Amino acid sequence: MLDFAVKLTRAPYKHTRADLDALRAVGFDDTGILQITMIAAYFNYINRIADALGVGKPE
Repeated sequence: MLDFAVKLTRAPYKHTRADLDALRAVGFDDTGILQITMIAAYFNYINRIADALGVGKPE
């Protein structure tokens, strides 16, 4: 799961069916895969917004 999330963060365009099959092989169903994807994508989105706006950076 963590490898999937890291790949989604660093190189989402490199995801293949094999990545999904690996998650299924360890017990994740479609709902679980969707949840992993949505949570990782949401955190990536929010972090990019925060970085762009300078949230948490000293002035």
